[in-house]
Parts: sequence; C-alpha cells; structure tokens
Amino acid sequence: MNFLDRLERKFGRYAIRQLIVYIVGINALVYMLRYGMPQSDAIGKLWLDPHLILQGELWRLVTWIFIPPSASLVWIFFILYFYYMVGIGLEHEWGSFRFNVYYLTGMAATVLAAFIVGEGSTAVYLNLSLFLAFASVYPDFEILLFFILPVKVKYLAWVNWAFIAFTVLTAPLAGKAAAIVSVANYFLFFGRDIIRDARRRGATYQRRGSFNTSFNAPLKKGTIHRCTVCGITEDDDPVTEFRYCSTCDGHYEYCMKHLREHDHIREDKEQGTKG
Repeated sequence: MNFLDRLERKFGRYAIRQLIVYIVGINALVYMLRYGMPQSDAIGKLWLDPHLILQGELWRLVTWIFIPPSASLVWIFFILYFYYMVGIGLEHEWGSFRFNVYYLTGMAATVLAAFIVGEGSTAVYLNLSLFLAFASVYPDFEILLFFILPVKVKYLAWVNWAFIAFTVLTAPLAGKAAAIVSVANYFLFFGRDIIRDARRRGATYQRRGSFNTSFNAPLKKGTIHRCTVCGITEDDDPVTEFRYCSTCDGHYEYCMKHLREHDHIREDKEQGTKG
C-alpha cells in the first residue's frame, strides 16, 4: 500500500489514537440515554438522513455511527466489548492512522450510498466490515459462541459474507447499497491480497492438474522381457512370466512354455539336448 504509506508519513500525526474507544464509549452513553428515557427522540436526531442533512443538519454525517444496536442491557455489553476488541486489535496491527483510514473510508462510502438511494442507514454494516478485517488479520482467533463453543473467527467471517450476499440479493435498494458499500474499505485494504491469493491458487491448481495428467498417462517404454525361442514379450501377453535358464551360457530368457523345452545355448555355440 504505497499510497497509504505516503499518506501516513504526511498526515499520520493527525490520527485519532484508540478511535474505537471513543466510538464504543459514545455508543454506550447513547444506549443508556435511550434505556433511561425510552420516549426520547434522541436516536432520531442522530440518524443518517440525507434529506435532513441537505436542510442543514450536518451533524448527521457523523452521529449515525453512535447509534447502538438494539439489544438487551446484558447483550449490549458483550456487543460493545466485541467492537472494542476488534478495533483495538486492528489498530494494534495497522497503527492508528490506517485504522482511522479504514473506518473513515467505510463511513464515507455509507454516506455516499445514502445520498445515492435517498435513504439513511446505521452503522451495522460498517461494524461488520470491521469484523471482516479482523478475521482476515487474525483468522485463527477463537471466540466462545454462546459462551460455550470455541469457534475461529475465519469461519464466522464466511457466515457474515453469506449474510451480505443474502442482503444484496433480497433487500430493498437501500439495504443493497448499504451492504455493498460497507465492504468498500475491506476491498481497499485486502483487495490486492485477494487477487494475489486467487492467482496463486489458480497457478497451483494448474500445476497440480498437469502433474496428475502426466502421472496417470501410460508410460512409454520398451519391452523388458522377451522369450529367446518364440519372441513373445510382456506387451504381447502381460500375464506371461519369464525366467532365465541356469543351464544356458549367458543371459537367455524364456517364457514358461519354453523354459523347459528349448535347446540349451553353450559358449561354443553348440546346441545340447532338449531340457
């Protein structure tokens, strides 16, 4: 990522360190506000609504990422903690600047899609893109599914990809757009690796196919065994057995029919009696 390297050298000092901490913390505050005052319209003031943004409510360009998922008080703790763990893990691997770029790219793509389709969205798919990145960086990291079953995140990532594909196929236009753009940042960061791995797997498959073809092809070889009397070879009759005669002088081979019925060959070229 040479482009990102250049950006980081130039703007890296402006990166927000531990960005996910602020995002998760404000999500928790908004959840507690909604939990304590269920009749409040605070969430409605945060929603990503392109029509209201055009009317001057510019804060909605950012505040939609602070809308927490709808969950019970117990589950919201684990959900927000998981967001925190994923974000901290990615920032530890990439650094603050690249994590900022990843998150802000996802935000920009979601906002753009909202203006294109004319409908707002939440941060559900954006947070999903964080998990996909985490699964690519730490594929063998295990979490306890239902607090019991250890599962590697790379397998859960396939479930999330299936969910995105299902959304693209079945959801209304706004849902399709949100699902598609939510992974724009993922392909920005991992697209080159995906293409390289696909090419490598394709080359490996071709080499393996060529090897199997050559390995299974019949071997071209000359005959090894030939009867001195009748001239039959293993190509003429694969089940025929051949033996050397211990009485003949030299290496003379015979089929089983002529092994005992042939004139022995002597060094002086004189023929003896039949064996």
